[in-house]
Amino acid sequence: DAKHLVPNKMRDFFCTINLDQEEVFRTQVVEKSLSPYFGEEFYFEIPRTFQWLSFYIYDKSVLQKDLRIGKVSIKKEDLCNYTGKENWFMLQPVDSNSEVQGKVHLELKLNELITDNGSVCQQLVVHIKECHGLPLINGQNCDPYATVSLVGPSRNDQKKTKVKKKTSNPQFNETFYFEVTRSSSYTKKSQFQVEEEDIEKLEVRVDLWNNGNLVQDVFLGEIKVPVKVLKNDSFQAWYLLQPRENGNKSSKTDDLGSLRLNICYTEDCVLPSEYYASLRNLLLKSSDVQPISASAAYILSEVCRDKYDAVLPLVRLLLHHHKLVPFVAAVAELDLKDTQEANTIFRGNSLATRCVDEMMKIVGKHYLKVTLKPVIDEICESPKPCEIDPIKLREGDNVEINMENLRYYVDKVFREIVRSSISCPTLMCDVFYSLRHLAAKRFPNDPHVQYSAVSSFVFLRFFAVAVVSPHTFHLRPHHPDAQTSRTLTLISKAIQTLGSWGSLTKSKLSSFKETFMCEFFKTFQEEKFTESVKKFLDDVSSTESKEPSGVSEPVHLKEGEMYKRAQGRTRIGKKNFKKRWFCLTTREFTYHKQQDKEPIFTIPIKNILAVEKLDESSFNKKNMFQVLHGEKPLYIQANNCVEASEWIEALCRVTRCNQKRLSFYHPSAFLNGSWLCCKATTENTEGCARCTADVPADTQIEIDGDRETERIYSLFTVNRSKLQKLEEACGSIAVYQGPRKEPDDYSNFTIEDSVATFHTLQQIIDIVEKLNESHEKYQKKRSSSAKYGSEENPIVGKVS
Repeated sequence: DAKHLVPNKMRDFFCTINLDQEEVFRTQVVEKSLSPYFGEEFYFEIPRTFQWLSFYIYDKSVLQKDLRIGKVSIKKEDLCNYTGKENWFMLQPVDSNSEVQGKVHLELKLNELITDNGSVCQQLVVHIKECHGLPLINGQNCDPYATVSLVGPSRNDQKKTKVKKKTSNPQFNETFYFEVTRSSSYTKKSQFQVEEEDIEKLEVRVDLWNNGNLVQDVFLGEIKVPVKVLKNDSFQAWYLLQPRENGNKSSKTDDLGSLRLNICYTEDCVLPSEYYASLRNLLLKSSDVQPISASAAYILSEVCRDKYDAVLPLVRLLLHHHKLVPFVAAVAELDLKDTQEANTIFRGNSLATRCVDEMMKIVGKHYLKVTLKPVIDEICESPKPCEIDPIKLREGDNVEINMENLRYYVDKVFREIVRSSISCPTLMCDVFYSLRHLAAKRFPNDPHVQYSAVSSFVFLRFFAVAVVSPHTFHLRPHHPDAQTSRTLTLISKAIQTLGSWGSLTKSKLSSFKETFMCEFFKTFQEEKFTESVKKFLDDVSSTESKEPSGVSEPVHLKEGEMYKRAQGRTRIGKKNFKKRWFCLTTREFTYHKQQDKEPIFTIPIKNILAVEKLDESSFNKKNMFQVLHGEKPLYIQANNCVEASEWIEALCRVTRCNQKRLSFYHPSAFLNGSWLCCKATTENTEGCARCTADVPADTQIEIDGDRETERIYSLFTVNRSKLQKLEEACGSIAVYQGPRKEPDDYSNFTIEDSVATFHTLQQIIDIVEKLNESHEKYQKKRSSSAKYGSEENPIVGKVS
């Protein structure tokens, strides 16, 4: 959210997330506010290098261009200082002189020249080779040119390259010569040496500009290199473009408002898979360790301050290796030992409940979509008033009509849920089956506990949470408005109550905090609701194989708006780019003129031969990819680099098992009778580059096991001191048969078997130390191979 935004009157605001100057996400517009609450979450993999993560606040305009109010820009290197916690940031002014991205490749040289009269002078040679990653201007590739200047206290010689049209990666390859004046006292020497006073204050400045034609040229960035660094050698390097030094300095920065952000940024250096074998094997055998509290996975959750940090990579790793169900059963059994009353079963935030929560989010994405998305869309797009709290009723509201509306929505959501057991993923059913039997074993005299053990997850922690926060579960693109959010909250409360086994008794109704909810639920006291819940819970906690009828339904994977190049299937077809709505399922890839319209063109998934990036040079457009199938390639332009990466990944995953996948492809297009990449003149010539490999095969769950193991290693490394404390505690208990230190040292740890726990801790510490050594060796190798000034490691700022 934001507060105290300018101008000081109610306006319509939205916020964008940018990698450097490329917008990758945009919030919904919050109308008529000075302190808009956005409440939106965006999770994405970053597909390219970047310098800044920026957030821009815009004032929405209907007739004119949206006005940028201010920005928050965080350097990549500083992101770790803000990760994992909320921070308020003062908005900074948006100044075109500070909005830069990209890098430039230069070669500089000082030459010694002998003039006609025999005197010696110096000549500076500047070869500007190319630039990479310049920003889009108004959504299009820019028309860049460069000015090259030799600047000193009393001189400013400037020269200019040619303008390159429609490209973010211009190839200039132009050389400029500058005379470096010498002092009158200079005398000829056999061995030429540069004199300090001549070049101490001279510097080469390269400015990048976008040619505006009829409007003002736009500054794209600059670099400065002191001439003194050259000495007598040639100097060649890549430089990151920098903002102007005077950018922003004259602007006021204290009256634009502020923005609250919660950023979680992780950057993993993932080693080859064999390095993780020991840690991976130790974690995967956790469910076999007796007691479970002595296992590596359980110890991970013990030493992490926030259990969520440990649970996410742990669940993903165990899922990837099909080891999650036995681990959840083991930690749930430990949980139940401490549960004294059946009505509080699985209500806390333990390792078991968090593991199940995370599993449902990962595995149940599609299940939620097919079950709830249609009804959530109806509620959000055609909302009916549902407020039944007398205190919150607006003037003119009719509480009886509102109660009918709410009852209609609750009935519809409830009906969709209890009919959905056929779509419940097998893994969720297996986990629920284990929980149900463990609960019945723990409380054998309670006939309802086997149901409440399952309902506490599937209703309270899954469906009810998804209803109240549909944007978090990708059921809606944005956070709902205040009135719709209130409606969803009331529906969520109702679903929680209906799903709680035995909650429709009079004694339960009397325990409602709100009288109006108690009155509302009196209409639900019908046997059919409790029977429907019971049958649903029986179905989703059964290990019996389901009918295969659901398999024939295509799974919806991704949809969105992009640009496609006309394929010219007819002779008069124009080869231009048009905006279309794309939809990907497990059965077909289609595009439509508009959302919810019939498809214009359909490619069956089985016919897709390859999905690859397309070189920008093909059409002078960024973020392009190609879908190769039986006909001509389908060329598509995504709206940003994140979106392009996500579409390529989704298409590759769903087509990986196609038998006729290509091994080679053309990275560029076939234009004007030849392939731009290899110059071959036959359109059906075999490709000249090898196709991308190593794409995750699972279309439902994308998990990189090595990356998750690296995350767990990082957590053990950060919490090394706690590992040592736990080790000391185990030693103390084993030697003295009880605590001999202050209880605070380890009173929060669960130690059932000190010897077994101590043994596991020693293995963890030993493995972590070996991985530390491997990382150090890799970093040394990387730093020596990626020379400062190379394209992979460009120079930032001035060279000294």
